[in-house]
Amino acid sequence: MARNTRAKKQAEEPKVDIGAEIFASLRELEKLKGIPVDYMVERLKQALTNAYRKDREDRRDVPADNVVVDLSEKGLSMHIVKTAVEEVEDTALEIPIDAARRIDPNAQVGDAISIPVDIQKFGRIAAQTAKQVVIQGIREAERGVVYESYSSKAQELLTGTVLRIDPNSGDMFIRIGQGNEASDAILRSSEQIPGEKHAEGDLIRVYVLEVHKANRGPLVHVSRTHPNLVRRLFELETPEIADGQVEIRNIAREAGSRSKMAVRATMEGVDPVGACVGPRGGRVGAVVEELGGEKIDIVVWSEDPCEYVRAALSPADVVSVTLIPGQKACRVVVPDDQLSLAIGKEGQNARLAARLTGYKIDIKPASQAVPPEPEEEESEEEA
Repeated sequence: MARNTRAKKQAEEPKVDIGAEIFASLRELEKLKGIPVDYMVERLKQALTNAYRKDREDRRDVPADNVVVDLSEKGLSMHIVKTAVEEVEDTALEIPIDAARRIDPNAQVGDAISIPVDIQKFGRIAAQTAKQVVIQGIREAERGVVYESYSSKAQELLTGTVLRIDPNSGDMFIRIGQGNEASDAILRSSEQIPGEKHAEGDLIRVYVLEVHKANRGPLVHVSRTHPNLVRRLFELETPEIADGQVEIRNIAREAGSRSKMAVRATMEGVDPVGACVGPRGGRVGAVVEELGGEKIDIVVWSEDPCEYVRAALSPADVVSVTLIPGQKACRVVVPDDQLSLAIGKEGQNARLAARLTGYKIDIKPASQAVPPEPEEEESEEEA
């Protein structure tokens, strides 16, 4: 009698009751690698479904919809769904009505019957299949986590190590990040500072343009020529920018040669240019060194277009700035001996000033300047 009782208890006990262990492992995986538990539960269900479909004795490819996997902290179970019929034509998808009623006494012909599957009977091949699917799921999830991580870093400054340089295109491949969060970045030759040389193993700072999904993880497109590289470097070097006392309003850049940056103070008593230059020019010097000697003019931004243009043309002195009515343009008069400085080599100073301010600038020497025409006074008619 006691033997029969023990046998009955064993029959009632679930054959696979590892739900709690699985979920404990998945939570640990989430902590270590940031892979969501729900994501891995779905991957495990898919793995077990595929394992069952591929390890059937009749070698039938049962539709995935006919295999149901229940995985929770209470346990793990699987069912194959078959249709109750009078005469079986397809043993993989159909069950005789009398056999169906042994599972469900109320079963009728045409009903879907859930038949428990003994998971422990899976073969070695099925187990390997499930393992590979889970591993692949982990890898995909890791790549997804890394992609999300780098997507949030778009328009930021990152440091990477040069892996290799394509001898044909000149494109540079860079490894950014460390460990599981490491990713590949590509610095196109068109995004490199002209004349700048790097070798494999060099550390390099880059500005993140955009992030794309790729088979081996996110592919990050970076730049060394973007104006915002200058912005991010000054944000690192200048505490007053970081805490909001100084604001960078605009940057015009010709990478490798010269940049102009307009700044303004958001608090009284703060010298925005002096803050960016730093003690003994240390802050601007650090940025210039990072950019390979690129010259940087820092000017004060102004709401007055005339004052803004005057500042943007520094280091040249300006006699006068006159706005042209109806156009976003102005005429600038400079001393004769300042003309070449105002225009700059190959027109660079004037060109950068125009891009910085958004105004078209016509520069004339004082000796050739045409005095503005006096406004005609309208006479009022006597009544």
